[in-house]
Amino acid sequence: MAFGLLMGAALLSLLGALFHGVAGHRLYMGNINASNLEPLAKTLSLVSWHTFTIMLVVGAGTLVCVAYNPALKLMAYPIILTNAAGALMFLALGLGSHRQLLTLPGLYLMGGTAMLAVLGVG
Repeated sequence: MAFGLLMGAALLSLLGALFHGVAGHRLYMGNINASNLEPLAKTLSLVSWHTFTIMLVVGAGTLVCVAYNPALKLMAYPIILTNAAGALMFLALGLGSHRQLLTLPGLYLMGGTAMLAVLGVG
């Protein structure tokens, strides 16, 4: 196992969570709150937004645990799968009718985290 790669994946995920949870929240929720969506839709959008932020934090913590205790290697695989699947979703939708997704950091954040983690658990 490569400690540095796992810690790099964890750092990328944590930095993504901080950006997503603070700056992303302000931008995204500003747009949502200014829209004519129903109040329940706005609330559910907020919950969905921060569920992803929580996933990034949990993933970062899990990868740190695995980096320091290689016996916990199996814990990294759900984090890798979640990030790889998320990156593939961004890519598939972005190559389809949602081209703007290719300009957002989600594809690169999740893809980078998955790649570093899979190389780290080697």
